[in-house]
Amino acid sequence: MNEFLSTANEALEHSRVTINRYFRQRIEVKNKADESPVTIADQTTEAKMRAIISGRHPEHGILGEEHGMEQSDARFQWVIDPIDGTKSFISGMPTFGTLLGLTDHGSAMIGVIDMPILDERWIGVANQITTHNGQHCQTSNVRSLSKAILYCTEPDMFNCDQFKCFEKLTAKVQLRRFGGDCYNYGLLASGHIDLVVEGSLQYYDIMALIPVIEGAGGVITDWQGNSLNKNWDGLVIAAATPELHKEALDIMMKT
Repeated sequence: MNEFLSTANEALEHSRVTINRYFRQRIEVKNKADESPVTIADQTTEAKMRAIISGRHPEHGILGEEHGMEQSDARFQWVIDPIDGTKSFISGMPTFGTLLGLTDHGSAMIGVIDMPILDERWIGVANQITTHNGQHCQTSNVRSLSKAILYCTEPDMFNCDQFKCFEKLTAKVQLRRFGGDCYNYGLLASGHIDLVVEGSLQYYDIMALIPVIEGAGGVITDWQGNSLNKNWDGLVIAAATPELHKEALDIMMKT
């Protein structure tokens, strides 16, 4: 485990250097087939991370948002989202992050949320306590929607029916805010946000978040309460406590 964590930290130190080189610079923005934006920063960062991982663990597989899959049948699989929040990155907002995870036979083993501009890093390891910049962190003790702070990156993540469900849920919370990308999940792990509800996510958007949230005492599932895997529908609820998670699920599953 220490060897794998060392690899993760090395890859992320290099990713920070690359990202900082391009942040708030005039660079070309292209649209991928799904109309999502991509830049040379996304592509170069992932390529550098892949090179480090492959150099240290040539027998491991790698799945990345920008450069696809290598060795899909390997026991250990690294999952990379080099810039989670490219829209924020190209807008000059510092709340994007880099996600890096490792699975063992498909189960989340290590997950890291790295905020390169804000100099924050959450590390989650299966069956261990999540750390934030080296210190243990914990989700809040909020158990009811009426006291919950809820975040979502943007309402465009939902189709019409999903947004109606989301609206019914957010009518019950204390505070609803938009923005944040993967930063929301780190703030949830540290007890500042109580609930994150999102949609249209991909496997590389979510895999690294699982050990971070669970290791801080939170719960993260789809909208039916099922665990997240490569075949899930892209909908996610992350909550600070099991009680809060159940309240949110009860609303989503009834609508």
